Amino acid sequence: MKLGEGHQTCPSGHLALPFCFPCHFGSPFPSLGNYPFPQAVLDKSDAVSSEVSTREKPAKVESKSFAAGMFKGQLTTDQVFPYPSVLNEEQTQFLKELVGPVSRFFEEVNNPAKNDSLEQVEETTMQGLKELGAFGLQVPNELGGVGLCNTQYARLVEIVGMHDLGVGITLGAHQSIGFKGILLFGTKAQKEKYLPKLASGETIAAFCLTEPSSGSDAASIRSSAVPSPCGKYYTLNGSKIWISNGGLADIFTVFAKTPVTDPATGVVKEKITAFVVERSFGGVTHGPPEKKMGIKASNTAEVYFDGVRVPSENVLGEVGGGFKVAMHILNNGRFGMAAALAGTMKGIIAKAVDHAANRTQFGEKIHNFGLIQEKLARMAMLQYVTESMAYMVSANMDQGSTDFQIEAAISKIFGSEAAWKVTDECIQIMGGMGFMKEPGVERVLRDLRIFRIFEGTNDILRLFVALQGCMDKGKELSGLGKALKNPFGNAGLLLGEAGKQLRRRAGLGSGLSLSGTIHPELSRSGELAVQALEQFATVVEAKLIKHKKEIVNEQFVLQRLADSAIDLYAMVVVLSRASRSLSEGHPTAQHEKMLCDSWCIEAAARIRENMSALQSDPQQQLFRNFKSISKALVERGGVVTGNPLGF
Repeated sequence: MKLGEGHQTCPSGHLALPFCFPCHFGSPFPSLGNYPFPQAVLDKSDAVSSEVSTREKPAKVESKSFAAGMFKGQLTTDQVFPYPSVLNEEQTQFLKELVGPVSRFFEEVNNPAKNDSLEQVEETTMQGLKELGAFGLQVPNELGGVGLCNTQYARLVEIVGMHDLGVGITLGAHQSIGFKGILLFGTKAQKEKYLPKLASGETIAAFCLTEPSSGSDAASIRSSAVPSPCGKYYTLNGSKIWISNGGLADIFTVFAKTPVTDPATGVVKEKITAFVVERSFGGVTHGPPEKKMGIKASNTAEVYFDGVRVPSENVLGEVGGGFKVAMHILNNGRFGMAAALAGTMKGIIAKAVDHAANRTQFGEKIHNFGLIQEKLARMAMLQYVTESMAYMVSANMDQGSTDFQIEAAISKIFGSEAAWKVTDECIQIMGGMGFMKEPGVERVLRDLRIFRIFEGTNDILRLFVALQGCMDKGKELSGLGKALKNPFGNAGLLLGEAGKQLRRRAGLGSGLSLSGTIHPELSRSGELAVQALEQFATVVEAKLIKHKKEIVNEQFVLQRLADSAIDLYAMVVVLSRASRSLSEGHPTAQHEKMLCDSWCIEAAARIRENMSALQSDPQQQLFRNFKSISKALVERGGVVTGNPLGF
């Protein structure tokens, strides 16, 4: 059917009111590919096999994701309140025993400046990390790893991020994405064969998705894996670029197109499949290390696959299920990035504070000046939010949640931008000294720049956050449309939803409250969060009704919805953490209250401004101007205006 053709049923059986969100969001969307679509989206696309229809039959389980709920105007508090404490006494004690040695190692053995200068991690550091078990932190004990849960892993990653992001990328590319697919999707035989050597660091892993012709649009990859007539192996051909650990790795998680026959129709389609590829298979080579702006200590190289015979038993997950594998790998590891960057900010703030406390200008220590105080306070707020997000997401995962992809994306976006801002401000506070190599802050700034680009650019992830949230709201609107066909049988649903929406549109609120959920001392900030959620949900609904399926093309709108979603999730996360600290009488509770209140005041104002602007005529004119200015630049090949001197 053509999307948008009135209130019909699409071929997948979804109600189209007046468009089918599940099906539409599964259609090709240029530039969203490098961040694999969430499974709720992928399962509805043309490219997924007929098993989808089987998965759709069970009754839908209501999402417990706060981020998904806020697009629908819901306060879904299950995963955010109270702030989770997931480690038992034994896990806590074991983690404490690891924190000391890992911290000392990075303080006494690793030399980040030397790694940066050499453009590789020193061998003494690599060997020491292997002895610490740092290459297999989440591999089960029985397979030679340390066996950490996500929250334990986050704590150690935070230490690495505080000291050396180049080393962090080497470790992360290995275990956070490199062999994570084996952990998540590997068969028993695959795990037993590969994980022990990967956990010890005897072999290194890499994740191979990006190609010269497919960056954000991963669906356009050209690498192919053709099954042999006997069915015993695949012949893999293609190349991958900018692969972290590409020149070091022995084991690769590789994504390639494979021919897949639809059992229902017999039609053969190309679908992406994931493979575990060994360098020892032959035909695997790599280019020279790339010269980069930052994270110079990590190895980045192009990897080539020329007629590589990959045994059929090395398919990871299902044939044709490569997008699912990639999505889960990236989602599963994303919280670690926020944890690492929270550590980076902690180290950078310490440098800024040390300089501000000791530098004298105009007869005063500069920390007494209001401009410096505001910078330090904002730096602390950004670190607090990022850290709160990282441990919230890791705890949700440890508690068995499977619906955290929006939250994980938010934590990556927020953390990478916050760390850049904090480090930039540290250089500003330090002045000329910050610009010099010796303090090491300029190295951190260079290292940080990549975090807004890789594992899903922040621009793409913003679209993902907004589109996934809108898709969930779209399903709700479709459900209401279905209920309208039988109004008497669904009177309760219709009256409840209609009442909420009418009250929200009239500015009366829908009765939502965090009273009794958050600490009483944070009640005002809680009210701001609820008001912001009401404003946000009202605009989301209005934009969906206005644009329908065309919402996917309204990137100016989607970006602003995503920004507000990020602010809103951040508000709730810090409200949760500060509430716990106040309730348990933590020594830093009042300081956390100030961080929380300050964040909520400003975030609420930004949301209010964004939502108001999205509904204003001047904003629409602004969007039209942006399109026209951009088009003129492209047509001219650069700046359109001439020099004011006329030549």
